[in-house]
Amino acid sequence: MGWARALLWAALCTCAASTEVNLLDTRTVAGDWGWITYPPHGWDSISEMDERFIPIHTYQVCNVLTPNQNNWLRTNWVQREGAWRVYAEIKFTLRDCNSMPGVLGTCKETFNLYYLESDRDLGTSVRESQFVKIDTIAADESFTGVDLGVRRLRLNTEVRGVGPLAKRGFYLAFQDIGACIAVVSVRIYYKKCPALVRNLAAFSEAVTGADSSSLVEVQGKCVAHSEERDTPKMYCSSEGEWLVPIGKCVCSAGHEQQRDACIACKLGFYKSAPGDQLCTQCPAHSHSEVRAAQVCHCDASYYRAALDSPSASCTRPPSAPVSLVSGVNGTAVALEWSSPLDKGGRSDILYDVICRRCAWDVGQCEACGAAVRFIPQQMGLWQTSITVTNLLAHMNYTFWIEAISGVSDLSLEPRRSATVNITTNQAAPSQVMLIRQKSTGQNSVTLLWHEPDQPNGIILEYEVKYFEKNKEMQSYSTLKSKATSATVSGLKPSTCYLFQVRARTSAGCGRFSQILEVETETVSAAVTARRSRSPTRKRGTTRTDRLCFQNLSFTWTLTPMKTPARPCMSLLEK
Repeated sequence: MGWARALLWAALCTCAASTEVNLLDTRTVAGDWGWITYPPHGWDSISEMDERFIPIHTYQVCNVLTPNQNNWLRTNWVQREGAWRVYAEIKFTLRDCNSMPGVLGTCKETFNLYYLESDRDLGTSVRESQFVKIDTIAADESFTGVDLGVRRLRLNTEVRGVGPLAKRGFYLAFQDIGACIAVVSVRIYYKKCPALVRNLAAFSEAVTGADSSSLVEVQGKCVAHSEERDTPKMYCSSEGEWLVPIGKCVCSAGHEQQRDACIACKLGFYKSAPGDQLCTQCPAHSHSEVRAAQVCHCDASYYRAALDSPSASCTRPPSAPVSLVSGVNGTAVALEWSSPLDKGGRSDILYDVICRRCAWDVGQCEACGAAVRFIPQQMGLWQTSITVTNLLAHMNYTFWIEAISGVSDLSLEPRRSATVNITTNQAAPSQVMLIRQKSTGQNSVTLLWHEPDQPNGIILEYEVKYFEKNKEMQSYSTLKSKATSATVSGLKPSTCYLFQVRARTSAGCGRFSQILEVETETVSAAVTARRSRSPTRKRGTTRTDRLCFQNLSFTWTLTPMKTPARPCMSLLEK
């Protein structure tokens, strides 16, 4: 039976769940299983190596050429250990009859499974007629000669329930009636529901029922001083699993589970609702006045926010921020402060910034107005700093920094705040908006621009910043000008430069203008002169010169002409 040497090396690993108790598992048996076979030329015990060269053992039969086969394979006696119903998991492989020539009418593709109950081991004194048929088993997949050639067999797994059982033990038997089959492994097991305590009710271990649809009812017992919400029951299913419990036992509100009892919460402790949770010590700044308390009340001047749970500590509003400092820069001010020394026991500290603009006359203050900009925002700040811009020049301002939390609105006391008074200075000029090119030479560029829309004082000078394109990080140059024009000299020919301009007053420098991009003129005349003095190049030679323009390349071919050919320009950038 050479086909048998290509049997699948082992059954797929099926790790038994905690509710499955094995009575027999051939995968744990080394070598021959020691089962009974008859007649002598039926089932064969064959040991071989799997694909990983691990020894495996199988029982095989393949008498497909002879009709009327009746070959039996019987397990040893298996004790049921109190189980009412057991399960047989069989892993086997079976060959397709159509893949074998000359077996039409004699080859089968099924086998029969039987069992026999007994109170003791009967040895070999067992008759076929004593067995009870469980089922005829067919393969979901069968293998062919093509599968044998590539060592691809079809392993089948079938599980059959056996029961109800009443005697101390039983046998399983396999009847072959003319199939080509190999039994790879057999596992016999039963299922049970483990003991457990659920919802203050104890449930004992339970073996599953006698048939596949039976449910074994187990009633739990409530622990002392717990409430019964209906009678606690659980059902052990045929799969060895506890189903969803019906009813439950819980400790009452104000009581807790201690070992197997429910006792009243002590003074200073509480439990807000029935359940399995323990009594909890009253949160900070709260108290209970009686035993078995269900809630702890806040102390005076302490509160719980609307979203705080009963288990949350009682808290109070924070104190004022500290170390408030200001830095004025023209018509902007930067404010920085530190967190309150007393946060009131909360972590949700935020800050509101109140701004008032005051005239030189005492008491003449008003809101700062919508034009003032608060960066990043005015209300609900989590940072401890803010920048306020667009203030009026030479004006008095007062800022209040209020610390708030989730319970600030519950307190009748006014909010705590830190205050600072500042006076704005002259503002720096606004951005130079219009800059244009007047003229361009090989080594110079002349620029024109307009005065800023908001000079905010006398323009002392303008600063021109320029650099080669894509080289700002390497170096840049500056030029000062008293007028709204400037000529930048000392530039490279045929090079792209970027220019920016900003204005300066006594209050400081404004922002640079938008970038103006200008390319200096080429040196074609100079190039022509140099080439006229150079030796004549041979026809067909080429030369590529990379100009300073970042992504522009020129390619040309010298010919025996009096003047070089015009450059061939390849524009590489968009």
